Amino acid sequence: MARVTNQFVCKTCATVHRKWSGKCDSCGEWNTIAEESDDIIVPKGVSKAGGKPVAFTSLDGAPEERPRRMTGLAEFDRVCGGGLVTGSALLVGGDPGIGKSTLLLQAAAMLACAGVSVAYISGEEAVDQIRLRASRLKLANTPVNLASATNIRDILATLDKVGGAEVAIIDSIQTMYADNLDSAPGTVAQVRTCAQELIRVAKRRGVTIILVGHVTKEGAIAGPRVLEHMVDTVLYFEGERANQFRLLRAVKNRFGATDEIGVFEMTDAGLTEVENPSGLFISGHNDTTSGSAVFAGIEGTRPLLVEIQALVAPAPAGSPRRAVVGWDSSRLAMIIAVLQTRCSMTLGSHDVYLNVAGGLRVGEPAADLAVAAALVSAHLERPLPPRTVVFGEIGLGGEIRSVGQADARLREAEKLGFKCALTPPLSTGRQQSRKRAITSLKITEVQKLREVFDGFETTPQRGDMVSA
Repeated sequence: MARVTNQFVCKTCATVHRKWSGKCDSCGEWNTIAEESDDIIVPKGVSKAGGKPVAFTSLDGAPEERPRRMTGLAEFDRVCGGGLVTGSALLVGGDPGIGKSTLLLQAAAMLACAGVSVAYISGEEAVDQIRLRASRLKLANTPVNLASATNIRDILATLDKVGGAEVAIIDSIQTMYADNLDSAPGTVAQVRTCAQELIRVAKRRGVTIILVGHVTKEGAIAGPRVLEHMVDTVLYFEGERANQFRLLRAVKNRFGATDEIGVFEMTDAGLTEVENPSGLFISGHNDTTSGSAVFAGIEGTRPLLVEIQALVAPAPAGSPRRAVVGWDSSRLAMIIAVLQTRCSMTLGSHDVYLNVAGGLRVGEPAADLAVAAALVSAHLERPLPPRTVVFGEIGLGGEIRSVGQADARLREAEKLGFKCALTPPLSTGRQQSRKRAITSLKITEVQKLREVFDGFETTPQRGDMVSA
């Protein structure tokens, strides 16, 4: 029979606990357990009576082609995998004030101008507030259907009908509530229920649902972790408020590549696309400055050049400081240990500062060699050869390991006018043929990190590095 049950649910992982505690035993987070009352019918078991057998099929069938809708924002479409997939659900998260609503309002306006029926439903702002933003962005005359609502029952009745909206933007999912639950909006039960009902409508009616999600102070999507598993695509809108550039990053995409990024610039007229991100991130690079190296990286399917800056300074009495912006601090500690052990480079009594210019965060291990080159350059106060790009992974033995998509990295450097490249060994025949095709780059292959260190010690201030 129906009865009221009080349960304690973790807001991070949605684990149900018998009583409240300060730490969740499942995910290890602190102060995330909240009490919820749930008027449900507690089943003692599920019987197979009345159930229908599930129909199976084989793997060799032709998959259904899902049409895509292009928003007109090339960077947004690129991150989504080539446009919005019909009947899919997207989750967009980001810090407060970073520009999520601005980005989605611009995408909604461009879709509406292309003849797509778009519904923009806000639970945080009134209609007049959205109109003010649209007027500032010069989008007031676009045929976007606006509404301010938070009751999920009313929203479902609006979307779940023939001839309804083709794209629906819900800003944000944490403000929606289901009136059959006693918990407050934003709780685990409310977020999970509202998202599940919206996704069910998206699959049944072919509506593309875009959910805006709040983030915690650690940068993760607020609410139950199951929310990211339910949707088809998870996008993070990143950037520093003091910096005008914004990055849209895909961390999950069932219809495209993950780790794809789109670069935007925040202006008075809204968000504008950056056509050449590599030129943006290395715009202030100076070849005559020591401690600077240009890294040829890969973000998703896009080659990207970024400047890595290092500063090595004598430390005062006490333990030296290690400060990192835009890279993994534990990875920096490993590179410093390899330099000290394999290259006899003493950094134990020095402060080390590392910065990835432009606000980009680099996560691939191919940046190891660029970081090491910047550290050696800063320590010896000698710049790298002019117009040089660097990439390669470093092992604990000091060896330089090959990385993927070396040809794409080199071609991007060649396109931007670089003359030299410091790379891992290009040993395979396929890589050698691509190396010969890139004629304007002087490629120096290194096998050991010691060769990079010795090259700095034996070359003049502006000389070329020794060949491996």
